[in-house]
Amino acid sequence: MHSIFVSDLHLCPTRPAINRIFFEFLHGPATQAEALYILGDLFEYWAGDDDDDPFNASVLASLRDLTGHGVALYLMHGNRDFLIGERFTTACHAQLLSDPTLVNLYGTPTLLMHGDTLCTDDVRYQDFRTKVRSPEWQQQFLSQPLAARKQIVAGLRAENAEEKQLKSEAIMDVTGASMEKELRVHGYPRLIHGHTHKPALHRHIVDGHNCERWVLSDWYRLGEYLQCDAQGCRVIKLPAAQCN
Repeated sequence: MHSIFVSDLHLCPTRPAINRIFFEFLHGPATQAEALYILGDLFEYWAGDDDDDPFNASVLASLRDLTGHGVALYLMHGNRDFLIGERFTTACHAQLLSDPTLVNLYGTPTLLMHGDTLCTDDVRYQDFRTKVRSPEWQQQFLSQPLAARKQIVAGLRAENAEEKQLKSEAIMDVTGASMEKELRVHGYPRLIHGHTHKPALHRHIVDGHNCERWVLSDWYRLGEYLQCDAQGCRVIKLPAAQCN
């Protein structure tokens, strides 16, 4: 038995090559897993569960096919798709995970996170995150017509892209103090997260405890997933794609 982990797929209609790889992944390797964990940013953006765009519907249908094969599906919000709600998860038979979530993964305590809360040096982003994750902001946003919401999202994405050009790589990366705090609070587990788009295996010594931290890859040009079983974890790469 094994489980697989992905994050930061950023699916959208303008990336047909990587979308094809994702659908092939769902109908191939993913069907052999006990569970698929998507740790945030499945979509490039999400304006609400009432967005019945044909592309969104095709992703939902493929996820539903996967769970129909008996594969457990777990979703975690990312910084792009934090408005995914009960309508979507119910439709594809997924369980929405809180961030962070601690699981016993084949005998190894494993902490699952999207990863953005670990980037505490980016104070401006953390303030924005607090605002948009509040029930008041989300209720006000979702009460607007879908077209208006998409316009707001487009504006936020453009603003974010401009801000990223002015930020250093270090500010947008995980800070050691925040990472060590989470490992300490949760009993020094293995940590799996995404968000930074810097895939790697890191080994940390925290308070004398050896901890491993797996950073998942984005899916901009290459499909990649982490496969974990009782013997440990390993990265598996899918075919490269030239994205449009």
